Amino acid sequence: MESNPVLAFGAWLADTPDQWPDAARAAAHNAFVDVISVIVPGTLDPATRNVFAAVKAWGDGPATVFGLDTRMAAPWAALVNGTAAHALDFDDNFDPAKAHATAVLVPAILALAEQQGASGAACIDAYIAGLQILGRAGQGVNPAHRNRGWHATATMGAIGAAAACARLLRLDAQQSAYALSISTSMASGFMSQFGTMTKPLHAGLAAKAGVMAASLAQAGVTAGVGTFDGRTGLNRLMVGPDYEALRDAIIDPEHGQTMRFETSHVGDPLLILSSGLKVKRFPNCASAHRAMDALLTLIAEHGFGVDDVVDIQVRAPVTHLNNLMYTDPQDAAQAKFSIEYALAVILRTGNCGLADFENRGWEDPAIRALYPLIHRVPVDKSEGEFPTEVEVLLDDGRKIMTAVSMPAGSLAAPFTPAQMWGKYDACVTSMVSTAQAAELRQALKALPGLASVSTLTAALRGPFAQQQDRQ
Repeated sequence: MESNPVLAFGAWLADTPDQWPDAARAAAHNAFVDVISVIVPGTLDPATRNVFAAVKAWGDGPATVFGLDTRMAAPWAALVNGTAAHALDFDDNFDPAKAHATAVLVPAILALAEQQGASGAACIDAYIAGLQILGRAGQGVNPAHRNRGWHATATMGAIGAAAACARLLRLDAQQSAYALSISTSMASGFMSQFGTMTKPLHAGLAAKAGVMAASLAQAGVTAGVGTFDGRTGLNRLMVGPDYEALRDAIIDPEHGQTMRFETSHVGDPLLILSSGLKVKRFPNCASAHRAMDALLTLIAEHGFGVDDVVDIQVRAPVTHLNNLMYTDPQDAAQAKFSIEYALAVILRTGNCGLADFENRGWEDPAIRALYPLIHRVPVDKSEGEFPTEVEVLLDDGRKIMTAVSMPAGSLAAPFTPAQMWGKYDACVTSMVSTAQAAELRQALKALPGLASVSTLTAALRGPFAQQQDRQ
């Protein structure tokens, strides 16, 4: 049995047949629907537009830049589309890697698939395989990797995208291993970029890296095989010199994060089924979602309004609250990483949607006046050990509390088809004409059976939000 993770993962990518359970194919299909829904409005985000402005002169190619009447070389289309996928922070999370998986994988897969003329089924297959390796790589370095400030969407995302693209190109075991190894030379991203345009850019850079790494390997570029667990591999360089001590101290790992690379059973369990994806109910940092779900539950159960609230205590894992670093957000990007803004919006309006990050709500005095009511109580435990607790003190003296372990959209509380397509409608219908929304919906529904993915990418050509006919 191969113990080197680069070689083991490469062999698994090359040798595993496209014989996934129906539930895995359905989950992958849903992931495409969710991220495409989010990409459509994300194409208008300033981060996406600025990235496109930077790359638009770099040359035409076969891959569609979504929302624009433009095609570019596959790496540049993946870069722009990946940025759009993550720009609104409305895309899913994947716990084994602690990364936004689909925002990286789908833009990389679609750009390369359009270049290659690949089918929808091939894209589904590449997604499942890429997600598996993304998760296995993440489990090999987490939780310490992300806890120390690496943005795993960028780091592990590049590896997962390379795996998906290697699978799509049908690379052999050696080439697939090289693709994974090459991707580590393009894998970087710090959490210090949260609340800036560079945070969504990380997803684009990872998608681009995946396309390039697999293509370079296909062209014959070789690479080292010690880049995951060698003397200067991922585990030591992207965790630290105390890597082994941290690894050996793990007693009860969460999400399979053992800080050991699983090489004997790479595909078992299949992570898209055993861990699943956390689809987002709200367009902001997922670290806020358990608290947001909890507050909405309390409002629904007890019927109080904003004027009835005296105090809100949020007891949550310290890692969650550290991600929500902006207590007084000054722009949309910062508002997405603010528990104060999220809960104030819910308390004031009863929901939190895209418009709350587009209409300068963070400047609303009625929203800002609620911040002093919201108090953070960090708990030095992991998210698996401690649910987020929200306790509300009402002006009649009552204290009401609830706790949420897994947010809506997770494997524990998955979206129904109605919720999934409801999110599609909320994201898409204001952006395009009725006819274009219907065409895109049909292409998404038909994805697994499409002979060519170009049917889907054609429905994603723009310009968006500039249609004259919005009947």
